[in-house]
Amino acid sequence: MGSQEQLSSSFRDPNGFIFKTNGELYRQINKSYQDSYDHLMSSGLYEELVGLDLLIPHSETGYEEINSHADQAGAYKVIKPEIIPYISYPFEWSFSQLKDAALCTIRVQLLALKYGMVLKDASAYNIQFRQASPIFIDTLSFDLYQEGEAWVAYKQFCQHFIGPLALMMYCDERLSQLFRVYMDGLPLDLVSRLLPKKTWFKYSLLSHVHLHAKTQAHYANMAEDSSGGKKIQSRKISAFAFEALIKSIESCVVKMHWHLSDTEWGDYYSATNYEDSAMLHKEELITEYISQLPDRPGLAHDLGANNGHFSRIVASLGIKVISQDIDPTAVEKNYLHVKSSSETNILPLVLDLTNPSSDMGWQLQERDSLLRRCHDSFVLALALIHHLAISNNVPLEKVAEFFASLASILIIEFVPKQDSQVQRLLATREDIFPDYNKQGFEKAFSQYFTITRSEVIVDSERTLYLLYRVG
Repeated sequence: MGSQEQLSSSFRDPNGFIFKTNGELYRQINKSYQDSYDHLMSSGLYEELVGLDLLIPHSETGYEEINSHADQAGAYKVIKPEIIPYISYPFEWSFSQLKDAALCTIRVQLLALKYGMVLKDASAYNIQFRQASPIFIDTLSFDLYQEGEAWVAYKQFCQHFIGPLALMMYCDERLSQLFRVYMDGLPLDLVSRLLPKKTWFKYSLLSHVHLHAKTQAHYANMAEDSSGGKKIQSRKISAFAFEALIKSIESCVVKMHWHLSDTEWGDYYSATNYEDSAMLHKEELITEYISQLPDRPGLAHDLGANNGHFSRIVASLGIKVISQDIDPTAVEKNYLHVKSSSETNILPLVLDLTNPSSDMGWQLQERDSLLRRCHDSFVLALALIHHLAISNNVPLEKVAEFFASLASILIIEFVPKQDSQVQRLLATREDIFPDYNKQGFEKAFSQYFTITRSEVIVDSERTLYLLYRVG
């Protein structure tokens, strides 16, 4: 019998769950969801959503084929969804990525309503990026629409999309990191307090955030307590009013725009210390290093990717690239470039390597850390090590240990002290890094990696390495 593992991220849904058997991903659909699933598949909704690349496609299978130890007694169907190469989370997305995820959710809901169905939840975690575009992945989120019912997912949508987008737009784009604290969306009362007063004069935000927050507080005070109080009666709305609400939300999201800020590294490559010859040589070396790999990887992680210049070099070789940087402005520019150029092999994400995504949720098992998702990967770390070692005081031995936890194959650039970018970092602080040199770098990384190749980049002091993790 094959080994079976239920994924901890799907335990909350009583209608089914995700599990793995022999490394393959499946979703069990319970008998409690039979009517909704049958309607989804027979009404034409599934075909339209999949045809528009709005819903992840799946195939149906059976227990006999997968040797599953799942709950066969309670099961109605087992489906095999298409695999997303890399799972990302809302706090790793740029403003436009979160906005596009919101619009994807709205499009799914509007089409569902046309076929007599609604989304019972509108979590941002139900969206992933496939070929750099957002797609809905929760097949069990569709319920049969009942005339007069309000949208049960309205609050969740506002907490997962409208609130965070408004904070990024009117306050600071870094406030998306609040998702790491509030995994089920940002509380609307908190969002309301953080937003500037001028947003009270924006009808959409007044309606979907400020008054929504006050309504929540009002009904929370009316909720039935242990002594027996008033019960909240659900407000009935017509199908017309339901659709009008969704379109009002859509209009709110469409009008949201973030004006790119000028950050320290947002225009790194336009203000770089590289000579043209050095840049060209570095591009050539990366291509050579990848070409000599015995097995070309299907996925690469470009850490400290800035606007994605070298991610595109890697992607041109037929490799999917997770293009990650700490600067949300750089990531936003990267994503907008991906969209405008219709690139499908690059996924820009926000990542702080000194405080990467950790395990989150119930028992720290619902959302996987960077270390879990990037384990045994092909990793590029270009023009990055000086930021870790000097800006953040991380010893080279610790930097090497960290990369060994991520990468089985590593292309890394060493930037010495005489480089102008390092001199810039040292200009306002004492040089307390006597071991930060090429010899110290090679000694530290040789504890975990075999140095397969190293080349000095022409017209620079920098060295590009190809490393294989030992063992």
